[in-house]
Amino acid sequence: MTSPVKGPASYFPSIEKKYGRPIAEWKDLIRASPLTKHMELVNWLKTEHGLGHGHANALVGHTLAEDSGR
Repeated sequence: MTSPVKGPASYFPSIEKKYGRPIAEWKDLIRASPLTKHMELVNWLKTEHGLGHGHANALVGHTLAEDSGR
């Protein structure tokens, strides 16, 4: 039996459904951005790509944590 997904990744199915892009594509966009600070990236996703705050925050948080080796 698998345990339910928790944390930022729990948002991923709804992000893919609502915005029509796979999570890997969102992570690639975040990594390709010249921005590096968490809230700068969140605001960029909100203004340039129309994401809601919670979805943008989850994507950025997960991607930055993944890149820092956590």
